[in-house]
Amino acid sequence: QVQLVETGGGFVQPGGSLRLSCSASTRTTAYTITWFHQAPAKGREFMASFKRNNGNPIYADSVKGRFSLSRDNAKNTVYLQMNNLKLEDTGVYYCAADAHLITSRLRSAEDYDYWGQGTQVTVSS
Repeated sequence: QVQLVETGGGFVQPGGSLRLSCSASTRTTAYTITWFHQAPAKGREFMASFKRNNGNPIYADSVKGRFSLSRDNAKNTVYLQMNNLKLEDTGVYYCAADAHLITSRLRSAEDYDYWGQGTQVTVSS
């Protein structure tokens, strides 16, 4: 079992940047760690992921070139750097983890066993 805590959300103008953190209660390399975005009145959308035991990040097409994943294994933390933020990036960002997820289900929120509480990001002028 793993507990996840997201931090780093806030208010930013279009074109601005934020870095979100997902802090885990255990080593993150044992899990697939994924960031999801939930816009108001919409479902959770896949953003970016580190597959379990694989260091290469995977990104949704909508965020390639703007968002980047990194991790600090000593701190059991995964970061989502978000640059050139757009109005449509507004919403709650969730960190999710699963120890047994197969690659074909990576983008499916319903397949993740563990979730953080989410952190709000508001992009507005």
